[in-house]
Amino acid sequence: MFSLAEISSTYRQRFAEFAFEPAFVAMVDQHVADVRARLGADGPGLDLAPPDPERLTDYALGFLDALTEIDWREPVGHDYAVCRLTAITWLVHAHDLLPEVRD
Repeated sequence: MFSLAEISSTYRQRFAEFAFEPAFVAMVDQHVADVRARLGADGPGLDLAPPDPERLTDYALGFLDALTEIDWREPVGHDYAVCRLTAITWLVHAHDLLPEVRD
């Protein structure tokens, strides 16, 4: 089973594509908004509260379980799942939701 840190580590690499793929940025932005709405983190105003890390983790792991059930394989391009997982990763990093790694 994956952790939020593993998902984030894997899909953070996709952020580099934002510089030359404006359509990908727009798709990820839409997915961020949808995930926020599903988690109840889309409050009024421009300063949105960070999503609850536990709820985001549960959502992400459930999403990965669904992908496993359909035998999804990550494509070279940007399908729905890549956009959704990148959006989850963006939320994690934008709100610093990962606990610090301690030695």
